[in-house]
Amino acid sequence: MEQRVKENFTECIQLLTVSSEQLAPRIVKAAEMITAGLLEEKKILSCGNGGSAADAQHFSSKMLNRYEMDRPGLPAMALTADSSTLTSIANDYQFADVFSKQIRALGQPGDILLVITTSGESNNIIHAIDAAHDRKMKIIALTGREGGQITDLIQEPNIEIRVPSWSSARIQEIHIIIINAICDLVDQFLLGNGE
Repeated sequence: MEQRVKENFTECIQLLTVSSEQLAPRIVKAAEMITAGLLEEKKILSCGNGGSAADAQHFSSKMLNRYEMDRPGLPAMALTADSSTLTSIANDYQFADVFSKQIRALGQPGDILLVITTSGESNNIIHAIDAAHDRKMKIIALTGREGGQITDLIQEPNIEIRVPSWSSARIQEIHIIIINAICDLVDQFLLGNGE
């Protein structure tokens, strides 16, 4: 069992090394997009399912409260956090609409949607991206595997950051590191030296 634990760590370390080389430029672009939006008084809406829902809430907590620097809160909202809204939409309409209905109500042109998905195949994420397009929002997608159906929906200037792995566990581990890296860069752009 200890060897299995070590193998999990080794897999993660190897994927981290590959991901840091491949994904760093896109992570910087995502942080620049978020920073530019914040400076234009836009907000960030985030969503995902399961562990990715928790990641969306982690991101919004780091924006609304703080990452590592003391600063005013930044406008971000996890669309996964309001159980009454989620369940009423799922009950009255369908689960595929739980994020898109919120985006259509809350999203404004120039706002940013951060979607987090290991497969890129979830109907509610696809509907969320469609709603963001309709609302003229910008989109950042954290994905894995081959990106799934949403890859075709994410065109420039929108950004897909795809973890090069087929393991949901490994993809989610890298997603949280990407989220932390984005939060760090936003703090640096807003409060640090921005280099």
